[in-house]
Amino acid sequence: MKKAFNSGKFKKVKPVLPQEKPSESNESGYVTGSLKWAIAFTVSLGAILEVIDTSIVNVALNDMQATLGATVSEIGWVVTGYAIANVILIPLTAWLGDYFGRKRYFIFSMVGFTIASVMCGLAPNLNLLIISRILQGLCGGGLLAKAQAILFETFPPSEQGIAQAVFGVGVIAGPAIGPTLGGYLTDGLGWRWIFFVNIPFGILAIIMSVIFLPKDGQTSKQHQAVDWWGIALLAIAVGAMQTFLEEGQTDDWFDSGFITALAVTGIVGLGLFIWRELAIKNPAVNLRVLRYRSLAAGSLYSGILGMGLYGALFAVPLFAQSVLHFTATQTGLLLAPGALASAIVMVLLGKISGKVDSRILIGIGAVGTALTMLQLSTITPQTGTEDLFIPLIWRGAFTVLMFLPLSLATLGSLPREAISAGSGFYNLTRQLGGSVGIAILTTLLARREAFHREDLLSYLTPYSNETTQRLDLLTGAFQNKGMDLTTAHQQALALLNQTVNTQAAVLSYADIFRFVALVFFCSLPLLFFLGKGAGKNAPPAH
Repeated sequence: MKKAFNSGKFKKVKPVLPQEKPSESNESGYVTGSLKWAIAFTVSLGAILEVIDTSIVNVALNDMQATLGATVSEIGWVVTGYAIANVILIPLTAWLGDYFGRKRYFIFSMVGFTIASVMCGLAPNLNLLIISRILQGLCGGGLLAKAQAILFETFPPSEQGIAQAVFGVGVIAGPAIGPTLGGYLTDGLGWRWIFFVNIPFGILAIIMSVIFLPKDGQTSKQHQAVDWWGIALLAIAVGAMQTFLEEGQTDDWFDSGFITALAVTGIVGLGLFIWRELAIKNPAVNLRVLRYRSLAAGSLYSGILGMGLYGALFAVPLFAQSVLHFTATQTGLLLAPGALASAIVMVLLGKISGKVDSRILIGIGAVGTALTMLQLSTITPQTGTEDLFIPLIWRGAFTVLMFLPLSLATLGSLPREAISAGSGFYNLTRQLGGSVGIAILTTLLARREAFHREDLLSYLTPYSNETTQRLDLLTGAFQNKGMDLTTAHQQALALLNQTVNTQAAVLSYADIFRFVALVFFCSLPLLFFLGKGAGKNAPPAH
């Protein structure tokens, strides 16, 4: 009887009064009013904390090593452990968000990240510090990709530019803020405070998440079987690849059986993971979203962006500290103006990004970054802060021209149900691109430095009049300071050797700046496979 009545002509319909319509969202499901900006600042705060912690520890490793009695290779796992855990979790964020609910998962990640920060700061020995950093990386991996996905699901396409600009300020400026903040805290309060500083901001982000993030609805994922094999294969494959990239140069790459085994494990594990995820109905990582051409091309370009962004930020501080002998705080201050330029351009670009073809902006950013790298390649042993100031500001500005439009071109036109998985891939490729870039640049730096040293030494022979005159001049100068002839001659040889090493280092840094420029020039053809930017419809799947 009830069924017949409901299917009849006079079906009873409850009237919808104007006040019953939720004020925080419109008919398209996007959030409206001031709530959407509260959501944007909430998730961006979590993402900023995660990004800063990828680089904040780098300037404190020497202090950690001295306090904990660790070797150089052992203390390196404080960085490596975080990076490995981070890249393993990022692809799983879409599934975890669907399974537990995006609000619950984001809050859980934020709570775990904050607790892990406390554990890192209180760690009495190296083993507990590394375990705490791995936990911090696992929780941090859920913040970055999920934050960007939440923004795409919260803001309509017409407002994605400014929303992603808010998010991008932290992602772009974070790698520069990290060393600055880390150097200041380490020099002034001790290395443990680089972790304790997360506590008040983490608590604030948790409170804001509880208040502002929309309540989770019911999800069918909770009733599906968990793809444990897919998760295990992902952990093995990505973990092996990341460890290979982090430790390869230290162990001289394929001359080490351990590194070779990692490479084989990573390749085989990745192949099995792809087969598994494409073969089952409910995979842990939805690889099928890569059928969208803009996502596939954008993720590849994101890897190149990661190489340039993190590679250049890796090379400049290293040059400043090893060649110019800057302190950690001085190095951070050197990078600060570029980070500020990035933030300013990001906000300005957010207002116009939806009106200009994203591919044009990305192309300008790629060419501009390449030209800036070529300008940096003119460094000499006499290069100072004033010579690096303008190029680093331009680098910060041009990088934004790639980052924000690329996010919109890659993710903006995906259907809403594919955004979460797409965001995971996009952020994963940027993280892996950064690891690949640093691994390549570290190897290139070491080998080019050896090459240039050998080349320079070929001109310094006992049969060279210029070398003999230079050596005699230095010996005489040391003798004038009261040294005997033998000691003065030894000091002259040592100074000459130091000059050669410095010149070889400068030439090798110039080489890697030129290499980064070449990478960006070669990336330009990928622009033809990207979309124009945010839109209402998904791009064609191929």
